[in-house]
Amino acid sequence: MNRRRTIMVLGASAMAVGLLSAAAWLGGLRLNLTPSEPLGLWRIEMPQRAIAAGDLVFICPPQTPPFEEARHRLYLARGLCPGGVAPLIKSVAALAGQHVEIGEDIRIDGRLASSHLHRIDGAGRPLRPFAGGIVPPGYFYLHSPFASSYDSRYFGPIPASGLLGLARPILTVVP
Repeated sequence: MNRRRTIMVLGASAMAVGLLSAAAWLGGLRLNLTPSEPLGLWRIEMPQRAIAAGDLVFICPPQTPPFEEARHRLYLARGLCPGGVAPLIKSVAALAGQHVEIGEDIRIDGRLASSHLHRIDGAGRPLRPFAGGIVPPGYFYLHSPFASSYDSRYFGPIPASGLLGLARPILTVVP
């Protein structure tokens, strides 16, 4: 009798966790467990205006070779975006028409962007930087203040069509 009760309690608990997770997902809540932005609970909000430089966004990365490699290198968490990855949470550093220069540092329209490049990742593998250029229409150039973040410094601008919404912290902590 005890075994049956234990199985029923575990089953009910699993169902409750699943229902709560589904409700949170449908309600736009996301858990960030990467150091690119503060750890914790975030909400995706639909923007009521055009996305601007400086906005913090959730965006699904495209299924391209750089993101396939990033998935294999475990830079990206598993999630429900196309390709089975979690959405990125990054700041929009440049919009369509802006010029990004990649050298010893990164400049956007000639202004220094507080960022620099790494030549290798934490496992000693080479990182290929984005070549630079004009952000095309319908794309965003993304950035994270975390020095080791995998962002547009390496994968370049990504399509705005993957935008899920603005990222708003609910309960977060800086690591």
